[in-house]
Parts: sequence; structure tokens; C-alpha cells
Amino acid sequence: MSLKTIEKKSKKPGKGTSKPEAEVLNVSPHGLWLLAAGREYFLPYTRYPWFKNAKVKDLYQVKLLHGYHLHWPTLDVDLEVQSLNKEANYPLVYH
Repeated sequence: MSLKTIEKKSKKPGKGTSKPEAEVLNVSPHGLWLLAAGREYFLPYTRYPWFKNAKVKDLYQVKLLHGYHLHWPTLDVDLEVQSLNKEANYPLVYH
């Protein structure tokens, strides 16, 4: 195997080196900042109250499934990304 072949192989991203498609960027006393599908969102606790008393480590365990489904497995919370883009189309708020 030549050195050139090794260089080509090493330039490919390895498993687990790509950025996640969803991640919590910051948690504040008022809500959390979420990066999902290339866009940043603020989820206030007034609209998403199930996050308010959650453990911070559980908030950071978000996954994007199928490119549109946000899932927090330890919190048993599911949201569609579209509901974050067009909140007016999703008027129901948990109380």
C-alpha cells in the first residue's frame, strides 16, 4: 500500500466524527437552545414545560430520528421539527 493510498483513506470522516443532527447548545433558567436539522431554536419552558425540571444531562440526550422527529429517550418527550418551524400550526400547549 502506498503512502498516497493511506492519505486518501485518512481524509474520510470516521464513524462518530460527524456532528450530530440534533444537540442542545445551552440550558438557561428560561429554556433551552437546540440545534436541529441545521437550524437553531429556543424552546422556552413556558411552551415546553416538561423540560423545566428535567436533569440537565437528560436534556442533552436528544436524537433526531428520520430527519424530522426529535426524541429525548430518558424524558419520554417527542417533537416534530416542523412544530418548531411553524408554531402557529401547533397551538396546543401542555399545562
